[in-house]
Amino acid sequence: MSSKKPRSAEDAPFAYEGLDRLIHEHARLSVLTALIANGAGLAFNDLKRMCNLTDGNLSRHLQVLDDAGLITIFKGVEGNRSLTLCRITSEGRKKYMEYLAVLEQVVTDAAGAIQVDGQRREAEKTLRS
Repeated sequence: MSSKKPRSAEDAPFAYEGLDRLIHEHARLSVLTALIANGAGLAFNDLKRMCNLTDGNLSRHLQVLDDAGLITIFKGVEGNRSLTLCRITSEGRKKYMEYLAVLEQVVTDAAGAIQVDGQRREAEKTLRS
């Protein structure tokens, strides 16, 4: 049995530990992005339409985000219709911005790798000529 030491960020530069699984799921990422873009909050049906989710799917993702403290859900009545309003919390905004910073690093690393690979291919092509 081998004992593995935890790797440092230096040893595993492409581990991207900051890609929070809670946010990284595409439906929750969509919901948080919509809520970031609409600081006053969004009604359930607007959020459902904007994120292309079903009632049940959106409800489940909202519950997960609410349980994690990333959003708040307000339930009330408007006229004689029930209304559910969702809003991102300050903690949700902070976690979202941290997530984006890591995602930006992924894009930067990928672009750098593509550029290096292209330069390597050009050098190999030149050597073969």
